Amino acid sequence: MIEVKNITKSFGALQVLKGINLTIEKGEIVAIMGASGAGKTTLLQIIGTLLKPDSGLIKLNNTDVINLRDKYLAKFRNQHIGFVFQFHHLLPEFTALENVCIPAFVGKTPRNLAESKAEEILKFLNLEDRLEHKPNELSGGEQQRVAVARALINNPDVILADEPSGNLDTKNKKELHNLFFSLRDKYDQTIVIVTHDKELANMSDRMLNMHDGKITD
Repeated sequence: MIEVKNITKSFGALQVLKGINLTIEKGEIVAIMGASGAGKTTLLQIIGTLLKPDSGLIKLNNTDVINLRDKYLAKFRNQHIGFVFQFHHLLPEFTALENVCIPAFVGKTPRNLAESKAEEILKFLNLEDRLEHKPNELSGGEQQRVAVARALINNPDVILADEPSGNLDTKNKKELHNLFFSLRDKYDQTIVIVTHDKELANMSDRMLNMHDGKITD
């Protein structure tokens, strides 16, 4: 599902990634750990096509994403990649249902189909009684589950999560961790998680460690 070959990335004189090689299979849950500044988030953003590497190759589901032109890259990202961040980034003026629908609307999915799929996912995430609530009416754990639903709405090939439980209390953190595995079972998702949480990393199929811009094991 994901193939990364000899990826490098520098910001000015600082080389952040120093030749990353990585293969992730379909349906695999992989956790990437490492100290702050190791290059984890930069790698995740490059896999997610939010940043371009200086050199190397990235294929997502056999598509060479580095060489896609911007117009096609945005469409590919919308259809094939879902993002979950530490901070949920929900739009405060919209309901949970509307927030989840936004990527589908961007992808020109008809409203009735988008709302039906959003409702299905929110029900799966035990949010059926929160569809019309706005973010400030939701708990932190509920907000993050809405963000997960938003990542799923276009049935992406890959979900990329950057410290997804970093802003949650212990109870909500455990619920979110278990949720990733439920998503894999129900939707056959491939999930890559950057995390400092050892418990989550140990639950994953594979744990990779990064140090100084390289994967060390």
